[in-house]
Formats: sequence, C-alpha cells, structure tokens
Amino acid sequence: MTKKPSSRRKKSISSVISDSELPFKRSDSRISSQENVDSAAISVAVVEIEELSKEEESDRNLLERKVERAFFEAGKALMELRDRRLYRSTHHTFENYCRDRFGHSRQKSNYLIAAADVYENLTTICCQNSGIDDLTTNSSQILPTSEGQVRPMTKLEPQEQWEVWQTAVEVAGGKVPSGRVVKDVIERIMERTQIPNTYLLGEVCQILAKDNPELRGKGGCWGMVNHVGEFSCTVRTWDGEYTVGLQHLKSYNYLPAECELMQVICDRIRRVYSSGLEETVKSLLQSLGKLNRPYLTAVEEKLLSLIEREYGLLD
Repeated sequence: MTKKPSSRRKKSISSVISDSELPFKRSDSRISSQENVDSAAISVAVVEIEELSKEEESDRNLLERKVERAFFEAGKALMELRDRRLYRSTHHTFENYCRDRFGHSRQKSNYLIAAADVYENLTTICCQNSGIDDLTTNSSQILPTSEGQVRPMTKLEPQEQWEVWQTAVEVAGGKVPSGRVVKDVIERIMERTQIPNTYLLGEVCQILAKDNPELRGKGGCWGMVNHVGEFSCTVRTWDGEYTVGLQHLKSYNYLPAECELMQVICDRIRRVYSSGLEETVKSLLQSLGKLNRPYLTAVEEKLLSLIEREYGLLD
C-alpha cells in the first residue's frame, strides 16, 4: 500500500512576502546600505597595531601553551606575557587578552601569578632546608598542585608560607591539603600568635632578615616606620620602602628627639642615593644605613656633607 503524498507543500518565498510587503524597496535598500557603510567607515577609529617580532611570536606561543598546563607554569607564563606586553599585537589590555585567549578574568590571572610566587617560595625554602638544588630529586616533599590550595597564603611572608604549608600537609595526613585546610591553619595561627602592633609612626626600627628571602641584603638596616598595619609595618630606609612583618622588626627604642634626628639623616642619605653614585659612595651610604646609634660621628657628618656638596645637594 503506497502512502499518499503529503498535501502540505512549502510555499515559495515570493508567495509569502511580496515586494509591496517589504519594509523598503530594493533600490532604497541599496542606497541605505551604502549610506550605512559610509557612516560606519567614518566612525571607525584608525588604530596602529604594533607587530611582534618572530622571536616574540614564538615566545608568545610557548608561553600560551604553558598557561594551559600546570598552575605554576601558568602563573609564570602570565607574568611574562603581562610584563613584556606580548599581547599587544592583538589586544590593547592584558585583561581583554586573558578573557579572549584563555577565557578567564584579569582577577584569575592575578590569582595564578600570585600562586606561582608562593609555589616558588616554597620550593626555594625547601631546597635551602634540604641542601639540594632540584626538588625533582626529593620525591618525599609534598608541593601544591592547584592555585586554590595556595591562594590563602599569598599575603604571607615567604617563611610564613612555608610554615603554614608544612602544618597543612600534616593536618591532611601527609597528603596535598585543600585550600580550606590551608585557610583553617592560617586562621588558627593568627588566633594563637596575634599580638597588638605597638609600633608608632616615625619610630626607628632595625630590619631582621633571618629566614626571609624577601629581605635578603636588608638585615641590620634601620628605617623609619611610616605605616602601621595589623601584622606588619612599612619601613622607609635609605634606599626604598619595605613592608615587613612584626617578627622581622626590632625597635631601637629611641627618644622622640632621636627619632627626629634619624629622620633627617634618612632623608639626606636618600637624596644622595637617588643621584647616581660611584660604588665607593654607595658603600659608604650602605654603612650609614646600618647605624645602631641615633647620630653621626664628626667624621661621618663631614663625609656625608662632602658627598652632598659634590652632588650639588646642599642648600
């Protein structure tokens, strides 16, 4: 038994929409389209695109592949892509580049970059403690495997990151801890060790760099406290400003008048140091930057005045 052909047939387009029913005539459409093209051409801004060199293009491709792999490599690669502006041939901002190329926000990129710093701090301290150059030879060391595991530690000092991570590994039974476990460890440590920050603005302190790679070369330097935080202070020294945890500071307990005198000395040394110096002059300033007394000797005063006069800094 043969089926009857369907009586429902597709109507031709012409029978559905006639020329009279079109919102505009074809001739008008061509004119209108041309006008739209002309107006669009006028409104488009001309932007000069800076091309990448072949080497930069190769580096960009390599770094992009790293972003798609482990979080540590992703963070380091994103940092280099950002700092070298290797996105500039296709995007005007790093934020737009990350969204279009990797499908995540600028905040996610910042998380990965910060996590890579934490991972590097952990491996550096582990190598120092173990006396080895390469962690691949130490299979017993538990290291983070995702950005979320180290995100709670990004605001801590490197040595604090190490201590928190070791504790979190113990809590997790010798396995890689979750971000929740790491955060719980930090909160317990903060509750147990929280002490009031008693430092005052303008107070003179010594920097203690022990077990803190971030302060390498600053051990013994003195500086003026110019910001007091909950768990740290920002200290202004003869060559810059450093945010230092309370455990890495020691007050000289100078009298207010002595602190004011050290502020003047600090300002004088900073002005000279920013003038472009010979190595011998830098060495002298570095020694003055580690004074453990609130004054200059007569010889030190003459030397500093001579340097200020030589660089045209005396009034």
